[in-house]
Amino acid sequence: MSILKTYARLWADDLDRALPLLEQLTGEQPHLRMTFESVGLAAVRDFLVIAGPAEEREKYSHASATVVVDDLDALQTTLESAGATITSPATDGPTGRFLYARHVDGAGIEYVEWKPELVRRLLQLP
Repeated sequence: MSILKTYARLWADDLDRALPLLEQLTGEQPHLRMTFESVGLAAVRDFLVIAGPAEEREKYSHASATVVVDDLDALQTTLESAGATITSPATDGPTGRFLYARHVDGAGIEYVEWKPELVRRLLQLP
């Protein structure tokens, strides 16, 4: 199991208002943009902007980062053997499969296994 990418989460009321500064700071356009349930998501370099009304963003605030891995099942085994708690089980989403976990030290992380075409397109991996 390998970590492929890590995103720092940024919280915003409005995605279109949040993105211009990130685009200016990074010199890049979002490489991923979508709606998931009731929030807008956009990834720019190593930032994942989660935007929408505060009560909707609150549903995802228990995780401090989003980590993309190559094998979610192997990751879950590793997490559980290290004493982590799976707080949301593996679920299918628009980019692949994801789960939420709380590490033994209390850190909450979202782990995602992207669909193979996203890995190839966004990370240039075979």
